Amino acid sequence: MSDRVFWYQENHYRRRNSIDNRSDFVGRMSQLYNRAGFVYLFNDQFEVTVGPTLVWNFTPNPDDPSFVTSTLEPRLWHQWLLTQSMSGIKILHQFRFEHRFKRDNLIGADYIYTDRYRYKIVAYIPLNKPRMENRTFFLAPSNEIFFETGKMQRDILEENRVYTAIGYTLNNFMFFGGHMWTYGPTNNPGIYRNRHIIRLNVMYTLDFRNKRKPVIRSLPAL
Repeated sequence: MSDRVFWYQENHYRRRNSIDNRSDFVGRMSQLYNRAGFVYLFNDQFEVTVGPTLVWNFTPNPDDPSFVTSTLEPRLWHQWLLTQSMSGIKILHQFRFEHRFKRDNLIGADYIYTDRYRYKIVAYIPLNKPRMENRTFFLAPSNEIFFETGKMQRDILEENRVYTAIGYTLNNFMFFGGHMWTYGPTNNPGIYRNRHIIRLNVMYTLDFRNKRKPVIRSLPAL
């Protein structure tokens, strides 16, 4: 939108495994996830984003009449993003804060308010070029840890996500995908869950000013 102000948007279509088949990955709807925000770029290494999120959470069991089909979860979020480089590798430190109004899918469940705190480190490692630029194959390992506080929260740790992706940049597009492993507590105290998730992502950059050009940032080396 300008040299320092940007519009940011994410739209996710998420499915999960069937109740009777944990390996099909797509048997049930999980979420429709929509996040937006205004970004202000303070300098090439630091930016801040603020905006709303709307999430539709679908029933965990479509055949159970005690669950509603979907519930709406509104959030407010803000984020700090720090960028560094090391020998051509781009490294991002993401600090994200979410203020959530959520409810269970059980009929008659009340909304509760929680705060969620997230830290993610991700590296973009170019494979066929000395740095991230157009027509670059890359590897993108990341780890993100989630903490949550609020009424009825038993565990401050909500989840840990380890994601390894491989991708390619082409003009205004970035295509990448891979495997994500998550670990976190369940509603049963002392019992933790493991999940394996396939993620496919497309990122697109546009410029309403018709001045779109490759973004070359002056990044400090680690």
